[in-house]
Parts: sequence; structure tokens; C-alpha cells
Amino acid sequence: MNNTLKFIISIILPQLIGGVGALVTISSVGSWYQTIDKPFFTPPSWVFGPAWTTLYLLMGIALFLIWKSDHPSKKTALWVFGIQLVLNGIWSPAFFGLESPILGLVVIVPLWILIVVCIKVFFPIHKTASYLMVPYLLWVSFATALNAGIWYLN
Repeated sequence: MNNTLKFIISIILPQLIGGVGALVTISSVGSWYQTIDKPFFTPPSWVFGPAWTTLYLLMGIALFLIWKSDHPSKKTALWVFGIQLVLNGIWSPAFFGLESPILGLVVIVPLWILIVVCIKVFFPIHKTASYLMVPYLLWVSFATALNAGIWYLN
């Protein structure tokens, strides 16, 4: 497969996962989510779309940089990335779709761990790819605190 096709797939794949999550989220944000107690540090709802779109773009670029490499650990790195992306895709249906902050925590904690693993596995393959995953880790750290706060308050 040529690098142009790898790049296109790498950019589109995280956005598709995010799009599916957004469909589930949109239906709950206007109903259930409005009725629950949220921590004081909850940002306005409009922040989430641009933040996630940007993070999925950075993740896609990171994926491409790893996928095009010839490093012997590439296959492992792609598997770790894929598993964390699946967990990312499961979080919205768990938290918003099932209206379950505790189930959201059950998903987001291993997601956070796998993002850390992904950053570590990416580093020897392509340092920039590793660095591109750091904003994602920071955002998921914030999202984990927000998820835990919502669980605690409700």
C-alpha cells in the first residue's frame, strides 16, 4: 500500500470512530446529560467537538508516521493504537448511550493506560508520533477526572 493511501486511511479512521461516538453523544447531551450534576470544571459543551476533532487529527498523523515506518516494533505499535482506538470508540456509548458514568470509568481508565503504552511504544519508532499523542493523553486525563466527578456527584 502506498503512503498516500496510508495517510488518507490514518486520518479518516480516528475521525470515523469519533463520528460514531458523536452520534451517541449528541442524543444524550440534550437530555440526560443536562439533568445530572457536573463538576465545577466542566467546560461548555461546544468545546468538546473542536477538541476531539483536533485530537483525532493528531492521532491520525501519529498513526501514519508509525504505519509508514520500517521499524520492527511497528506491528505491536499498530495493535496498541488499534486497541486504544476501540476503547475510545466504546466510551461514548458506555457513558452517554447507556447513561452510565461508572461504565464510562470502566472504559476510560484502561483507555488512559493504553494511551500511555502507545506513547511509549511509539517513541523508539518515531518520536514525533509519540509527541503527537501527548495532547490526547492530557485530554483523556481531563476527561477521566470529569467522568469520575460526574460519577461521584450522581
